[in-house]
Amino acid sequence: MDQDNAPAMTGSVTRLGGKSWTAYVGTVLLALVLLPIAVWPAWQAHWAVGLGVLALVLAWVVYKVLTLRSFRLYYDDVGVWVYSGVLPWNRGVAGVKWRDLDEAVYFQTFWSWLFKSYRMRIAHRFTKSSEIVLSHMAHGNESVMAINGRHHEMVRGQALG
Repeated sequence: MDQDNAPAMTGSVTRLGGKSWTAYVGTVLLALVLLPIAVWPAWQAHWAVGLGVLALVLAWVVYKVLTLRSFRLYYDDVGVWVYSGVLPWNRGVAGVKWRDLDEAVYFQTFWSWLFKSYRMRIAHRFTKSSEIVLSHMAHGNESVMAINGRHHEMVRGQALG
């Protein structure tokens, strides 16, 4: 990722989207499996232990849901950015500047087409370690078209150095 990323949205920002409902399915299914497996034996040992385990599992589920909800994909006059994170030490912005953008692509399967939830890759021209790869993005196909369209406008208008 670029080292001088802006930590906040600046200038004219175009929000492209966030995670789709399909991103939550794994967390919900795991919680439905984990709750009875973890809580029941703990409850049998002692009701206070069971309550503690229940609180831990519910706190984990809430944290995972908040983390998924925190994803925001957007672009501004500097580049394409993804904001994510709930806690202060894992909250931040990563992105690719327009001048370094290679292309944005999405990967379509039957399920992604059916649920409008796509995996996307926003590629960096020079290094693979600086690209953005996102899964379960709501209407990711439209986001990719918007990013590539804006990039082509900037290239045609010679706005990129």
